[in-house]
Amino acid sequence: MNPQAKLVFITSLFLGTTITISSNHWIMAWTGLEINTLAILPLISKSHHPRAIEAATKYFLVQAAASALVLFSSMTNAWYTGQWDITQLTHPTSCLILTSAIAIKLGLVPFHFWFPEVLQGSPLITGLLLSTVMKLPPMALLFMTSPSLNPTLLTTMAILSAALGGWMGLNQTQIRKILAFSSISHLGWMAIIVTYNPKLTLLNFYLYSMMTATVFLALNSIKVTKLSTLMTAWTKKPSLSAMMLLALLSLAGLPPLTGFLPKWFIIQELTKQDMTPTATIISLLSLLSLFFYLRLAYCATITLPPHTTNHMKQWHVNKPTNILIAILMTTSLVLLPLSPMILTTV
Repeated sequence: MNPQAKLVFITSLFLGTTITISSNHWIMAWTGLEINTLAILPLISKSHHPRAIEAATKYFLVQAAASALVLFSSMTNAWYTGQWDITQLTHPTSCLILTSAIAIKLGLVPFHFWFPEVLQGSPLITGLLLSTVMKLPPMALLFMTSPSLNPTLLTTMAILSAALGGWMGLNQTQIRKILAFSSISHLGWMAIIVTYNPKLTLLNFYLYSMMTATVFLALNSIKVTKLSTLMTAWTKKPSLSAMMLLALLSLAGLPPLTGFLPKWFIIQELTKQDMTPTATIISLLSLLSLFFYLRLAYCATITLPPHTTNHMKQWHVNKPTNILIAILMTTSLVLLPLSPMILTTV
C-alpha cells in the first residue's frame, strides 16, 4: 500500500475515534463512527486476497447496520424527549436499540459472529487495530450512556459472551481466531460492570488493549498466524517467545500478572452489589479461556516439534526486538503492585 494513503487512513482512524469520544451530540458521535469504519476498510482489504475482501465486506455491512441503529436510537430519543445530548438518553426503547447497536459494534454475544471471521481475514497489525482502537468509540458511548442502560440485559449478554468466548476458542487452530474469541470473552467482563462502575470498564479496556497489543506485536515480530507454525517459531526469537508465554498468562488473568488486576476489581465490585452468584459464574467461565491461553503458551515455548526428515528449523533472527514490544511486555506483566494506587482513582 502507498505510504501516503496508509498515513491518510490511519490519521482518519484516530480522527474518527477522537470525534466520537469528545462529542456530546449524537450526530457528531455517529459521524466519528462512520469515519472510523471507512478508514479501516482499506487496511483490512489491502492484501487483495479473497479472504481479506470477504472480511472487509462483512465488516462494512455489520458496522453500517450498527451505525444505522445508533442513528435510529438517537432520533427516537430526540423525537420523544427533544434531547440530542448523549448523556440524556432516557427513552426505554432508545436505550434498548442503543444497547443492541453497541453490542454489534463491539462483537458482544449474540452479535459476535462477524468478529472472528473479520479478524481471520485481516493482517496481524490490522487485527490489532480492530481489537483495540476500533473498540474505543463504542466503549466511550457505552461509558457515557451507562446510567440509562438495562443492567439485566447487559449482565445476560456479558455472561453469554464470557461463556461463548471461552467455549468457541477451545478447538481453534488459527491464532487470530483464538484472539478474537479472547476479545469476546474480555468484552463480557467489561459489559457486566458498566452499569455499576463505568470507570472499571474503562480500566479493564485499557489493560486489555495493552496486553492484546503485546501479543499481536510479538506474533507479528515472529510472523506467526497458526498454532502449527507457532510450534517451530521458538528458534527465531527464543527470548520473545518466552516473554510471550507470560503475556498470554497475563491475558488469561493469572494472579501475579497485570491481567488479574481488572478481574479482581470487577469481582470485588460485583460482590459489593450483592451479585455474588454472577461473580462466581463469570469467574468459572474465565477458566474456559484460560485453557486456550495455556494451549497457546504451551505451543509457543514448551513444545518441541518432532525432528522428522522434512522438518526445518526457522532461522534465528538477530534483529533487536522493537522497543515498543519491550515496554508493552513490561507493563503487561508488572502492574499488579500498582493496584492500591489505581483503586483510589476508580
